[in-house]
Amino acid sequence: MAAPRHHHLALAVAVALLVVTAAAADEGGPRGRRVLVLVDDLAVRSSHSAFFASLQGRGLDLDFRLADDPKLSLHRYGQYLYDGLVLFAPSTPRFGGSVDQNSILEFIDAGHDMILAADSSASDLIRGIATECGVDFDESRVYGWCQDPEAMVIDHINYAATDAEGDHTLIAGDDLIQSDVILGSKKIEAPVLFRGIGHAVNPSNSLVLKVLSASPSAYSANPKSKLASPPSLTGSAISLVSVMQARNNARVLISGSLDLFSNRFLKSGVQKAGSKIRHEKAGNEQFVTETSKWVFHERGHLKAVNVKHNKVGETNEPGMYRINDDLEYSVEIYEWSGTSWKPYVADDVQVQFYMMSPYVLKTLSTDKKGVFSTSFKVPDVYGVFQFKVEYQRLGYTGLSLSKQIPVRPYRHNEYERFITSAYPYYAASFSTMGAFFIFSFVYLYHK
Repeated sequence: MAAPRHHHLALAVAVALLVVTAAAADEGGPRGRRVLVLVDDLAVRSSHSAFFASLQGRGLDLDFRLADDPKLSLHRYGQYLYDGLVLFAPSTPRFGGSVDQNSILEFIDAGHDMILAADSSASDLIRGIATECGVDFDESRVYGWCQDPEAMVIDHINYAATDAEGDHTLIAGDDLIQSDVILGSKKIEAPVLFRGIGHAVNPSNSLVLKVLSASPSAYSANPKSKLASPPSLTGSAISLVSVMQARNNARVLISGSLDLFSNRFLKSGVQKAGSKIRHEKAGNEQFVTETSKWVFHERGHLKAVNVKHNKVGETNEPGMYRINDDLEYSVEIYEWSGTSWKPYVADDVQVQFYMMSPYVLKTLSTDKKGVFSTSFKVPDVYGVFQFKVEYQRLGYTGLSLSKQIPVRPYRHNEYERFITSAYPYYAASFSTMGAFFIFSFVYLYHK
């Protein structure tokens, strides 16, 4: 009898472990923690160690590889080996192994995230990846048709005071996007040091946002040569750092400066030219930390669970509604805080009762505990409807919820027995019958 007891005990332990594992997975973050870091020189690992340490300190598992490693691969046996990519190899002309531009774009299309940093030595490969993500790095014209790949952002007004005698390519930028979900709730007080190349963002592309923009006095040109013609990229049209959130919620950060993430810029003091205020530390460390949290879904990631609908006064979800029924709709929405799922609070979540076009559009009320709900009357139209929630908000992952439900008309025995508005017709029918009876009686018995 000892063997069966041991068998049952082992089975109970296995079930308990399975339940604990499932609970832990449910409480886990929205993204995996494996990140591939590609560099064109291993010295970058030490020169940018503070940034990498901040990623590792938040639980990310970094795998450092040279960009031209012949054994490089993003997936194996149909499964991706990494959940994110840090591309700090601006000058690499080609990747090693099975990695190329198309494989990186497929990596993003599969819902994975990427941080890309370039500089004035950016290769066509890096520029091509950025272009596919909605960002065009500048190449200023020098003479006629000639393109100068070493164009950098220059600002003779908003430069760092330490670059007073230089070419004014060390910019102290403070034109930041106004978004707590991307940059965190704590304001970045100090200017962000930037030395690199600018890029343009198509204003019609709603997926790309400028996070750090140049000032109106900036322009893009080669600081080592004279301008032969007006620069093609000037002023606030120059983006220094941009982010892109794809429709599949993959996130990409593109910076025109690799030095932006370096230890030297993260630890350096900064004083803007013409300002008397000197900051002991530039805003770079806070800037790259907060933006990397957003890129790797440590903030601004929403999930929707427990979508429910039912008739008012009932709890079970019906398979069909009848026209003019009163119904209730609810959904729970949570936001990942970096360590756990917290109730999401907002007043702009809406639900549509949709068939070809929305017949009902209602704003959901929230109990501030994650539950969003509303009630409404089914329209007097029958057919196949959908409950639809299409939620898009700056910096947050999008929610797209859809649930189909048919709506039927009244059955013949569900109408009211006597309809008030039909009383004149009732009177007409009975009066006709009475008149016919009187006529028949008079006709038959009148002499």
